[in-house]
Amino acid sequence: MGDENQDYRKKEGIVLAAVLIFATLSVASVLVTLTYYCYLRHQLSKRTKIRQQKICYEEKASNFANIQVATERGLQVFTFKQLHSATGGFGKSNVIGRGAFGLVYRGVLQNGRKVAVKLMDQAGQQGEDEFTAEVELLGRLASPYLLSLIGFCSKSNSKLLVYEFMANGGLQEHLYPISGTKAMPSNLNWETRLRIALEAAKGLEYLHEHVSPPVIHRDFKSSNILLDKNFHAKVSDFGLAKHGPEKAGAHVSTRVLGTQGYVAPEYALTGHLTTKSDVYSYGVVLLELLTGRVPVDMKRPPGEGVLVSWALPHLTDRDKVGEIMDPALQGQHSRKEVIQVAAIAAMCVQPEADYRPLMADVVQSLVPLVKHHRPSGAGNAATPLATPSPTA
Repeated sequence: MGDENQDYRKKEGIVLAAVLIFATLSVASVLVTLTYYCYLRHQLSKRTKIRQQKICYEEKASNFANIQVATERGLQVFTFKQLHSATGGFGKSNVIGRGAFGLVYRGVLQNGRKVAVKLMDQAGQQGEDEFTAEVELLGRLASPYLLSLIGFCSKSNSKLLVYEFMANGGLQEHLYPISGTKAMPSNLNWETRLRIALEAAKGLEYLHEHVSPPVIHRDFKSSNILLDKNFHAKVSDFGLAKHGPEKAGAHVSTRVLGTQGYVAPEYALTGHLTTKSDVYSYGVVLLELLTGRVPVDMKRPPGEGVLVSWALPHLTDRDKVGEIMDPALQGQHSRKEVIQVAAIAAMCVQPEADYRPLMADVVQSLVPLVKHHRPSGAGNAATPLATPSPTA
């Protein structure tokens, strides 16, 4: 009996030793595996960081190269001191507007030339991207219907863009003038609105049809159409512009940016961006010119808050189109002209992008309407016209 107990204990000791050895090996194996896993994660993190630094360096080098190219194409490089002096120390009295990423100041260079200076106040990568986009893009574009970039300043945290000066500011402030706290009737007559519509269309046509790959503005709106002393229009603010696809019918996917009321529905829903997205935005501006209403105004009666939804049913109805016209235009246009412009607007704001026209087609449709009117003199470009005799 004693021998049996002794054998049992011996076997029990062996089993226990085996269990302990197995447990020790298991723990050691886990520790080795965990150590190796941590090593791999560290190496992967290190490689990822190096790759990101390399990409960042390459992007900065590319941006620098783009700015160098822009400089070689005639853009002037200003010092911060020069622009500080030109704008009166960036005084409040010289503020003439606000862009997406900073205030715009009136300035006068040493040679007496009037300019507009945008001081970028957007910190971080988005502001940097907007600055680089404008310098790189406008440095290689040349059209009388696009706002000219004269030069820039890029010193440490100071990012400034210098543009030609447009004496009459943005279209928006003329469509919806405000005196004190009271809204005033627009001072833009029918002839001037037609010409602005044509010149803005030519700006987009240039971007879409005469640049390869095409450029999509992505933030086309009335406040980004600037007017010179004779009320001639130029498209401005290219900070959100993006190169479009070269293949017809294709799109680029990007996060949705733009201004409420102007963004095309398919872009807002899917992030799919095409030149037809700009066409929709142009159609909204054309509706503003026709109606004198802002794109979104929820203070209006039910059903009238969104300009496109309210106006679209009237645009294709010859008997109702007159009901949506800006009262400030009364007596300045023929019924035939209104029907033609309304038809163009209706096509541009079609919900389906494929049904919208090309900007080249819009330009061709507007040219005869603008030629129908004699050019106004510089001094009365925005004075009311005499009532024309009806042509329809």
